[in-house]
Amino acid sequence: MSLLFPHSVYALLWLALQKKALFFWSTGTHTSRFSRLLSSSEVSTALRPFYFSVHPDLFGQYPTERTVNENSLKQLNSYLELLQQKRPTRPATLTFYLRSQNPSYDNTVKGLFRTVKINLSHRDLRKTVHGILKTCNLPTAYVERIPEKSETTSPNEFKFDAVKFEQNDPMYGSYILKSKIKKAKDTETLRSWLEENVTVAREKLAARKPVRTEIVRLQDTLRKSLGLKAILWDCGWNVTHFRGCLQSFQALVRNHPEIVGALQGRTLLFGNDTGVSLDGHIMLNSGEVRHNWLDLIKNLHKQDDALLRIPAFEKAVSRVLKDIKVVRRKFQPKVMAKHYENHLRRLMTSLGDYRGRTGYPRHWPNTLENYELVVETEAGPLMLSPTGQFIVPASCPGFLVVNFIDGNMEKAEQLLVCYQHDKHIERDLCKQCEEVFQLEALQKDDNITPELMIECCTQLLKNVDVLVPVLKGVHLWVTNYYSVLSGGEMCIPWNWKL
Repeated sequence: MSLLFPHSVYALLWLALQKKALFFWSTGTHTSRFSRLLSSSEVSTALRPFYFSVHPDLFGQYPTERTVNENSLKQLNSYLELLQQKRPTRPATLTFYLRSQNPSYDNTVKGLFRTVKINLSHRDLRKTVHGILKTCNLPTAYVERIPEKSETTSPNEFKFDAVKFEQNDPMYGSYILKSKIKKAKDTETLRSWLEENVTVAREKLAARKPVRTEIVRLQDTLRKSLGLKAILWDCGWNVTHFRGCLQSFQALVRNHPEIVGALQGRTLLFGNDTGVSLDGHIMLNSGEVRHNWLDLIKNLHKQDDALLRIPAFEKAVSRVLKDIKVVRRKFQPKVMAKHYENHLRRLMTSLGDYRGRTGYPRHWPNTLENYELVVETEAGPLMLSPTGQFIVPASCPGFLVVNFIDGNMEKAEQLLVCYQHDKHIERDLCKQCEEVFQLEALQKDDNITPELMIECCTQLLKNVDVLVPVLKGVHLWVTNYYSVLSGGEMCIPWNWKL
């Protein structure tokens, strides 16, 4: 008998979940110590292995077991919700069928599943979650790592003393490295670092100037001769590699003039993938041979067909989830159109099945049109972005998506409002910094939110007299560390100290 959920896929999913659990850290916005309940997201993360073991979708051919698990899950979710709301609960014993870890292929249900009885009697949410996992022989390390009393910090500050590692722990090496980096960052100051490195940065910037001039010339030549809208660079390599890509592409067009017609009016982007992006840009992998570039350009119509179908799929996902806005994430990594189409189709099916079987929570508003949903890759995290968008991996079961949205609606609304307000302030402050300090350019990493960039720029402008002499003519890059890149860009952390 073939399992509904292949063993190899189950094993990979299990390992991925365990890995994610190790990296899940709790942060807050206050600075005092306090006792707290587990948050909704912490409960969902902790119980994720359990949900994937008992979810009714895994028991499609076994109606009895499916019904038992479905009813028990409803009671369990209700019990956990009461605990989170600190409301009275009644003890209960729930029965679940779990897929056997060592199934015997004897064509019997008994060989595929095992029965567990979970006693719900604790009024402590942490002990309840821990007991569920322990009863099912599932890892409890994630729950045990969450401190009962935590000194929370800003969302962007990592607390290295929150968790203690043993030397044989796979996270130990990473923990030690991050500790050293944090210690070095805490002792580094902006003024001393700039004075020490600005000369080197300006020398590198000047040395690369002929390369940049050549790149501008090649871009203009190719753009005008081929009728391109723009030529962009979105790769981790330096500007010398960009020049090489432009020269290679120029040679490709010279040898294959028949592709010129397919390029007119398009945007060309050299990056890490080959295909057509969601923006309709022709993406060429900067590390591939020209033959692969040629093959893509000759078959652009196939990629464009998928691009034309995407709006309909986004609308379908929106309708199945109460008209929520399906959008693209701010600073989202480039995604191929054909892959994105498959992701939308998969999530739409999962949500449609859930809605037809269970329905959405009754307390939800009539429409979710004020919220934003981003559909990402199959193995991505389920999370709320700093800009208030629900980030959902395509492979996520419908019940997990609904539970996560339900527990984060209020926070998402607050973040969306803040982002709409902050992005305009950020734009004005960045422009002001470029003019006041006469910068060559001012850029930032994708993970630097408008709020963080506003704080950084505000501090820069408060210290104009001190910083103008060292920042004049510099290509400044706001990130989380100090560094001088090979092209002469000076990277500084957003929370620098003078």
